[in-house]
Amino acid sequence: MTQKEFKNRRASYEYHILEKAEAGIVLTGSEVKSIREGKLNLSDSYARVDGGEVFLVNCHISEYKNASFGHEPLRKRKLLLHRREIRKLEKATAEKGLTLVPLRLFFNDRGYAKVEIGVARGKQRHDKRQSMKERESEREIRGEMSKG
Repeated sequence: MTQKEFKNRRASYEYHILEKAEAGIVLTGSEVKSIREGKLNLSDSYARVDGGEVFLVNCHISEYKNASFGHEPLRKRKLLLHRREIRKLEKATAEKGLTLVPLRLFFNDRGYAKVEIGVARGKQRHDKRQSMKERESEREIRGEMSKG
């Protein structure tokens, strides 16, 4: 079985990731089929602790074309975490300026869909420019190493 992994590339550009956690995700059958076809967009999504539960919000999973009944592409999806992990995330997001951002969605070796979420702080404009400079210099170094 080939491993499918979907990364939220915007997350590392927009946020400083302080802490990471792995969570299961509650999906319908047509959503799983659609994800396996690669029809997933994590870029504008975020997670929210609501009433002692964690939900993935604004994650777009396109409808599966062969399904007899579809699903709502932007519905809230429950994340499966232990109670103490939820409390820890709740305390972290209570701090001003911190949010929960999905970093990647993948299928583990047992075939279950998992989401890696990060406790993140938004970057300022100058931080983003610094990230771009670092990425550019790494690209140049790799180019020089491959030449010589």
